[in-house]
Amino acid sequence: MDHCTQHLGILEVRTQKLTTQKLTTQNSLCIVHYALCIIKKLKSMLFSIITVTYNAAGVIAPTLKSVSEQSFTDFEHLIIDGASTDNTLHLVEKAAIPGTTVWSEPDKGLYDAMNKAIDRAQGAYLIFLNAGDAFATPESLARIAVKAQEGADVVYGQTQLVDSKRQVVGMRHLTAPKRLDWKSFKDGMLVCHQAFVPRRELCPHYDLNYRFSADYDWCIKVLRKSSQCSYVGDEPIISFLSDGGLTTQNHKRSLKERYHIMCHYYGTVPTMFRHLKFAVRHLVGKIAKH
Repeated sequence: MDHCTQHLGILEVRTQKLTTQKLTTQNSLCIVHYALCIIKKLKSMLFSIITVTYNAAGVIAPTLKSVSEQSFTDFEHLIIDGASTDNTLHLVEKAAIPGTTVWSEPDKGLYDAMNKAIDRAQGAYLIFLNAGDAFATPESLARIAVKAQEGADVVYGQTQLVDSKRQVVGMRHLTAPKRLDWKSFKDGMLVCHQAFVPRRELCPHYDLNYRFSADYDWCIKVLRKSSQCSYVGDEPIISFLSDGGLTTQNHKRSLKERYHIMCHYYGTVPTMFRHLKFAVRHLVGKIAKH
């Protein structure tokens, strides 16, 4: 199996030795035509599913399994690995998912790796599916595809939480609204990043000045460019691993960054008053539990 077949899995490309020393004009035209077909095929993919990894051998198997089980298959799967030293890449190779391409090299962190993925993606829409997270069902991508093929700028849906044993423990505490625009995020990140599927041409790079909440800033930037956001329905499309994650592990610092982002887009005074309401609601909830 040659390099293209092994790593892309999209097109079966074989190399053959020519029996003549010089290419004829007809052969040359055939090769050019074939190359153009390859480029057209790559650019016509509907989705780029992006999984950023670093020493993720303990959590990546369910992610790979969920991608391989999708009934809708017009996608590429990009593994952006930060030069893992564990078994991560072996598990990716073993999964042998068609359409998978692996890059493994040092990076400057999660969001730097995501920026590399944006630059390398060929799909019309981007899905960031972190190691440990998964599509909720084998039909999740098909449901997203219906809305994408209708021309939405952003397709989005609900997220359920799972534990390390892959048992559903509940729904995400913020519920995705049935109507979404950039102002919706003034109340926080209402849509989980993994359940937020934008058109690639609308996607900027992540701002590396934010270490823990660049995804929140990025989603707002995308929504400000979007005119049509389509909700796929109440059934979850993503299973989010609730044990860990960069933002979860650095919760307080993440909240500080989000507050700064809110002030930038929605104004300092309105954001302050909104956070007072959050604090009162949180206090009332704690009192009610007792």
